[in-house]
This record gives sequence, C-alpha cells and structure tokens, in this order.
Amino acid sequence: MRLRQLLPACVLLLAAAQAGAQEWFVGGDISLLPRYEQVGQAYYRSNGLRIPDMLSYLKSSAVGWNAQRVRLFVDPADDPDPAVCQDLDYVTALGKRIKEAGFAFMLDFHYSDTWADPAHQTIPAAWQGLTATQMATRLYEYTKASLERLVEAGATPDFIQVGNEITCGMLWDLGRVNATGFNNWNAFRRFLNQGIKACREVCPDAKIIIHFEHIQDAAYTVDNYKKLTTYGVDFDIIGLSYYPFWHKDLATLGATLDQLRANFPAKDVHIVETAYYYQSQPAIGRGIDYDYSAVWPVSPEGQARFTADLITELKRHDNVKGLFWWFPEENGTGPNNSVLGGWINRGLWDNTSHRALPALLELKAFVERPDDAVEAPQVRAAAEDEWFTVQGTRLDVEPARQGVYIHGSRKVVLKE
Repeated sequence: MRLRQLLPACVLLLAAAQAGAQEWFVGGDISLLPRYEQVGQAYYRSNGLRIPDMLSYLKSSAVGWNAQRVRLFVDPADDPDPAVCQDLDYVTALGKRIKEAGFAFMLDFHYSDTWADPAHQTIPAAWQGLTATQMATRLYEYTKASLERLVEAGATPDFIQVGNEITCGMLWDLGRVNATGFNNWNAFRRFLNQGIKACREVCPDAKIIIHFEHIQDAAYTVDNYKKLTTYGVDFDIIGLSYYPFWHKDLATLGATLDQLRANFPAKDVHIVETAYYYQSQPAIGRGIDYDYSAVWPVSPEGQARFTADLITELKRHDNVKGLFWWFPEENGTGPNNSVLGGWINRGLWDNTSHRALPALLELKAFVERPDDAVEAPQVRAAAEDEWFTVQGTRLDVEPARQGVYIHGSRKVVLKE
C-alpha cells in the first residue's frame, strides 16, 4: 500500500534550483553520524536544548550548512576500527538523507577496505593480485556500479572525490607515486581517468575533486596538480586537507592558495578537511610536527578563534569555494556503548557535555558574502500531470519505485 504525504512542490523545486546555483559550500564530513544515532547518543545546542534531528539543525539558519561529505570504503566488514564502517549500503542510506534534507552531497571514494591517506592506500582484499590494466578496469566497474546504486536511491552526489588524500598515489604499490622507488604515474593516471570516466557517465553534473594534503609545500602541491594536467586527468576542483598541527600556519596555507590560483586560474579549491582541538589529547606533541596552541589555545574558545581566522584567510582567495570540517559529529559515549574506543577532541560537540561548541556557529561565515541578496531564480509551477524527482529532474512517466517525488504542485512520498 502506498502512503502519500503532500506538501507544496514549488518550494522543493525552488530549493533544488538554488542549490544548483550555489557558489560557496560549507559543511562537514559526517560519515559516523548514523553510528551515534544508532546508540542513541544525544546532541545538544550550546544552551542545553536537545537537537531532535541533526541534519535539520545543521541546515537551520543558526548553523547555516549547505553541504555534507561522506566517505565510502569498498568492503570494511573486517576492519576492527569502529570508524571504518561506511560500505555502499551505509553510504546510500546516509546520502539519501543528505539529499532529502536539501544539502549538496560530496562522496569520498577511498578505494580501499580501510583508511586511505598519505601513509595508507591499501588495495581492497577482493582486488589483490590484479595487474595495473585489470585494476583500472575494476576501479571503473566499481565506481560506476556504486554511483548507479546511489543515483537509483535518490542519493546522487554533487561532488565526487576520486581517491582520498592521494598525494602519494593510490592502490599501492601499483599506483604509488612521489615515493622512493615508486613513481608509477602511468598507472596512477589510468586509475584516476577510469574512475573519472565512470563519474562522468553516471553523474554528468557532478564536480570531480582530486584531493591532495601536502599544502605546507606550495611548490610540491602545484607540481602534483601540473602532472595531473600533463597526464590528461579531467577534474574540476582542487581538494585540500588543512590541519594547522600538520600543515603549518595560515600564512603557509595562503601562499599555497595563491600559487594554485596563479597556476590553475580556472580551478576552484575546496578545503575538504579541516579541524582543530578544543581540548588536549595525547597526540599533541607526540608525532605532530607543529603545535599551534600558542596561536590558538587548545580550548573551545581557541577552536572558535582558529575557525574565524581560517575563514578570514580563505575569503582572501577568490578560488576557494568550499570548506568542510572533518568529523564534526564526534560526541563521546552513547547510553549503551562508546562509538569509538577513544576521543580525538577535534569535533564540534563536547565529548562530556554533548553540547555544541562555539566553532560550530562560526563556520557559516564562510558562505556569508556581500552579494547574498542576489535575487533567487524563478521556477515555474509544475503542471498537474508532471512528475519530478526532489532534485528537480522531470520524469516521463509516473514512478514505480518507492521514494520521494513531486507530482503537480505537491510532494508525494511513495511507499510499498
């Protein structure tokens, strides 16, 4: 039996049109949020009021986020790390929620069963033993199948990272670069191009991001993106990680952004990962090259000051169009079990009080620009016999699958 709930459709169509026209994006990588929800962990505003629905709160004018990022692993089932759980089923469900809540959706392919980062780019267990040619084919097939599943479920990504922090390549050692004895740029280029090919075929409107993380060295960062263009890699956005305790101060970040603007004037830049501590954890001073607690105290106030200073710097660079906080949803323990075995203390909720930290409300300043009053696009009202997806795509016939649609001038929820 189908249950139909009705709301004015023109509002949803207008929201979809406005989302497509947005130029600046702010949000977070909320990949672990469903796990906190599953254990019943409560989230509170800074004033102690409970937040009944996290996505609605993040979309509210108080917070002002308009985008969310989610990581995707190939098969994380055997990884003991509780933060490594984002398989395709998980990401499809979360991605659908993100889209239905009105956010832009950034999908982060890790192309691994576990964390892919500067120190780890491990080939998935099911892909072991493949040649470089076979690996390129497998990557294409996996990317295409994953995206087809997301699109079918109403979770079409707006931004797609083909790899995560791939300064040293991906799928090691076949696609390893920038390391002694490993400069397999031909294989790396093939892997990227096959992933991008699948993205262009399935999600032609999505923007492709190539994500590097070594911004403390401007020349090295620029050189790597130049190599991509030399090898014919077709991407839209330069994606960067920036953590001051690893990547030096804001002046260093600004110098790298200036060099990227000079060398790639047509490329937008997104800071796809950033964060700062609100309280100490053992890692500070132990394996971290730069301790900026003298600049921004390791405290809620210091975290907020870092956020405000970062945004001030980013607004100096007209090529920077996106800012995403990494793991903002970190929130201590739930009533049943802890989601993580330990605390990182770089999220935007206090792990003890479970209240929002001041930095959360600082982030919306990134999208507040002098031209915010530009007139919204006009969207015609839908005819009574027309069907649309909630993203505004017109359908030729009445949909047969369950989901959320627009029929005539109303929202329709179709359920079996």
